[in-house]
Amino acid sequence: MTKIYTLTEEQRYLRAKKRVTELKGFYCHLLSFGLVILILIFTNYMTFWGYKWFRYPAMGWGIGLAFHAYRVFVTNGILGYEWENRQIEMFIEKDRLFAVRDK
Repeated sequence: MTKIYTLTEEQRYLRAKKRVTELKGFYCHLLSFGLVILILIFTNYMTFWGYKWFRYPAMGWGIGLAFHAYRVFVTNGILGYEWENRQIEMFIEKDRLFAVRDK
């Protein structure tokens, strides 16, 4: 049986703050990716442009960036908000059962 819990203003604020923190983290990650890869491209160009080795760190870091983007922008993914809400409901129900049992 699924129960719907209404959110208070404080809970809405905390959820929004968490979302903003996630977005900020992603954009910082994206910015650092861009800057470091540009530095690597420049270094590769200045040393030996015949072998473009900067592609390897760009691909590796790009994969990590893609996972980060998935986590931030696909909110109902494998461990998204729906999963999180189900877990919260499960723990609340367990707490209720233990509270009743302990009385």
